[in-house]
Amino acid sequence: MVAITTVGFDADDTLWHNERFFRLTQERFAGLLQDYVDPGRLAERLLEAERRNLGRYGFGIKGFVLSMIETALDATDDRVPGHVIRGILEAGQEMLAHPIEILPHAAEAVAALRGRYRLLLITKGDLLDQERKLAQSGLGESFDGVEIVSDKRPPTYAAIFARHGEGARAGVMAGNSMKSDVLPMIAAGGHGVFVPHGEAWALEHADPPEAEPRFHELPHLGALPGLLDRLG
Repeated sequence: MVAITTVGFDADDTLWHNERFFRLTQERFAGLLQDYVDPGRLAERLLEAERRNLGRYGFGIKGFVLSMIETALDATDDRVPGHVIRGILEAGQEMLAHPIEILPHAAEAVAALRGRYRLLLITKGDLLDQERKLAQSGLGESFDGVEIVSDKRPPTYAAIFARHGEGARAGVMAGNSMKSDVLPMIAAGGHGVFVPHGEAWALEHADPPEAEPRFHELPHLGALPGLLDRLG
C-alpha cells in the first residue's frame, strides 16, 4: 500500500457543529408557517426545494434561506405575509452570525497530526461563511491548505490531493458525510474515513461500502491518529 502523506478534514459537523443550527432554524420556519401548512408536509416541501436548488445556489446557509422563502411562497400560493419572509431572513442572518462550537476531539486530533502529515481542510458551501467559521475556530493555522469547493466529487479529491500532495492514493479524507467525504474519496483512489455525527442532512445519506478495504469508520476524530498509525 502507498504510504499516507496527506490527511483531509471536512469542516461542518466534523470539526464543528453545523446541522443542529439548520434543524433549529427549520423548527423556527415551521413556527412561522404553522397557520398556513402542516409542519410535516412543510418539511417535505422544504427538502424538495433544497434538492431542486442545489444546482442553482449550491450548499450553505444562503441557499437554505432562499429555499425556505420559495417553500413559504409555494405553500401559501404566494400569499405569505411580509412579516413571515422577514422572519425567515432574520433566522438566516442569525445562522450566519452564530459562534462556532468545536466538536469533541476535533482540535486534539488536528494538533496530534500536525507536523506528521500534510493537513488539508476540504469543505463545501458559501465562501464567506466557511472562511468566517474557520477563522473563528482557531484551527486555521493548523492546515497546510484550505479548499472551499462547490461540491465534492472524485475529480475534486483527485485534483486537490494532487495539488497538495502525492495524489489521492497517498491521502485520507475524514468526514461525517458518507456521500460527500467518504465515497468520492475512495473512488478517487484514497482512503475514506467516516466519522458519524448525530445529526445528518437527508441529502447527504448514502450506504457504506462495507467490503471496501479503504473504507474506515471511527467513533470520533480522537481515533484518527491511531488509524493512521495502523495504515502506516
